[in-house]
Amino acid sequence: MTNNDTLHDLIAETIQDGMTIAVGGFGLCGVPFRLIEALRDVGRRNLTIVSNNMGVDGQGLGVLLENGQVRKVLASYVGENREFARQYLAGELEVEFNPQGTLAERLRAGGAGIPAFYTATGVGTLVAEGKPTAEFDGQIYVQERGIVADVALVHAWRGDVGGNLIYRRTARNFNPMCAESGQVTIAQCEEILPIGGIDPDLVMTPGVHIDHLVSADDHDKPIEQRTTRPRHAAVVEV
Repeated sequence: MTNNDTLHDLIAETIQDGMTIAVGGFGLCGVPFRLIEALRDVGRRNLTIVSNNMGVDGQGLGVLLENGQVRKVLASYVGENREFARQYLAGELEVEFNPQGTLAERLRAGGAGIPAFYTATGVGTLVAEGKPTAEFDGQIYVQERGIVADVALVHAWRGDVGGNLIYRRTARNFNPMCAESGQVTIAQCEEILPIGGIDPDLVMTPGVHIDHLVSADDHDKPIEQRTTRPRHAAVVEV
């Protein structure tokens, strides 16, 4: 387990100004809130963030934007965040948009030691501008580079002290790819088990990819847009 003081020390020792940080999560689901907040408190700046999106105002990665710590973002979706839009339109933030599947594969490729790959997604659009292309079997593909992050921050449901991780349902999202892409990976876990506490057949991220484990504590799990419908009374026919 890691308390707040040692967590801040860990973040300060691991992350330096100007680094590229891969962060798991999708919207506010499966987000390593505790690690992000520690990074905010430590105050590292000029960061490049690789993540599906940048959270919302005041939540998730949005707190790093509000604190002026982010220089560049590689993401698939950037809605729900007014501060992101303000910084981007003001020229304060560099943004590289990636199709969602391409971003996932770039992270996976980086973690697997694959420097580049070809995909048909984005050919003939702004996404492909300035990138090499090649023809395979009569179809044009664009080259995309694998992403190797200096540090990855991820959230898991369960982890054992050997670093093996299990994610819970949709909170899995980009966390496995981010975990593999980091040269150093810090995982926060809702539950940390002893060695042998996880069935090897259930491991989703092997411990070889994880350098540090942190307890997630009891952080709230916010919802971006709570959508409900009226609950109709049951009709009983006699």
